[in-house]
Amino acid sequence: MSQELYAGNSPQLFWRLLVEPSSDAWREATRRAASVLPPEVREYGDELEPILAQTLGEGQFGPSHWDVGRAQRVYYALKPLLPRSLTRRLKRVYGTRRATARRLGWPIETRYVDFQFGLVRQLLEILGRPSLPFIDFWPGGSRYAFALTHDIETEEGQAFARTVADLDASFGFRSSFNFVPERYGIDRELMEDLRARGFEIGVHGLKHDGKDFASLRQFMRRATRMNYFIDDFGAAGIRSPLTHRNPEWMQALHIEYDGSFFDTDPYEPIGGGTMSVWPFHLGSFVELPYTLAQDYTVAEVLGESTPRLWLEKVEFIRASHGMALLNTHPDYLRKPGTRRIYSEFLAAMSERADFHHALPRDIARWWRARGAAAQVDDLHGAQVATIDVAGVIGRPEPASRSDRCASRTEDARSGAERIA
Repeated sequence: MSQELYAGNSPQLFWRLLVEPSSDAWREATRRAASVLPPEVREYGDELEPILAQTLGEGQFGPSHWDVGRAQRVYYALKPLLPRSLTRRLKRVYGTRRATARRLGWPIETRYVDFQFGLVRQLLEILGRPSLPFIDFWPGGSRYAFALTHDIETEEGQAFARTVADLDASFGFRSSFNFVPERYGIDRELMEDLRARGFEIGVHGLKHDGKDFASLRQFMRRATRMNYFIDDFGAAGIRSPLTHRNPEWMQALHIEYDGSFFDTDPYEPIGGGTMSVWPFHLGSFVELPYTLAQDYTVAEVLGESTPRLWLEKVEFIRASHGMALLNTHPDYLRKPGTRRIYSEFLAAMSERADFHHALPRDIARWWRARGAAAQVDDLHGAQVATIDVAGVIGRPEPASRSDRCASRTEDARSGAERIA
């Protein structure tokens, strides 16, 4: 595990304090705060570099964590021949077994959040100060960020993507749509229409056949093709099919951000998680981990009929000042039950006024710019916030709900008319 990939996530760069404690104070605060982390994270001590590699780098799951094993390769070779009911049961069984093993909490994992806030509380104690000012996490005094993404897996999903875009727009939201370049014929007219309406276009692997990460040689061959389509689509980001991932190999991709990681998810082929509900720097790009369970997991695997799991997680993310990022699929949203859950979620979110809604590429650019800003005035939309010894963040009052939602009102009205 290359610890250098995570060097951009030091507490200094994460918190962006407007005073500068000594390196010794940061080191001691880190050592004290580390006690809340899992034992596997602290295996190599309480120094910052191994902590970041063990959490954000998922090093706590062992050196073979990224391997796509023989059993998985066989499964994905046979998957097109298996009935959906069987694959759904298999995913439920192995996901539930991982979740009950308690390696990471699910659907909410609190310990990395506790570590970051505990670190600042320890720093305040060391400095003997009641509070510290910092560059707020999100623009305009927003408490948290909210982003929507969609992976288009099949031609049928592509045909339904415009309906999904209409649904998002009916509630005043915009989202990203990730296309698989070499699985189905790309509808360029759809792509241009989405882009013209303010949606984002991304890349979803190359073929969606589970083979992108079969070996380093295979990945590098395919990365050349993926980079071609990243440029061809004018894409800023990518998400790997099946969330197969390898942070070192992925440095070969010419991207601003990736969305293939997650904070916690036992139901994915490579489970585990980064434990982070915030973006983070991953070598050459920004990682935007999805922090809300995927639609297939919620509706098909767990059999939920309401957006309860999503909304409960949003409350945790709001309290943590993190990023609520949801990944859904036009392929699955074709089912009325799944679409109803998603629509109810959007309706609930449209009633809130305290989040920063943006496209994934803009969230990634904000996070990079926030880390590079020398002062608040260097970053458009930035505000000063404070954190006190109780871990409470104070900030200027956000705009009223009517002011915050005004920019979405016309889009919501026109989107609703299109769906009607």
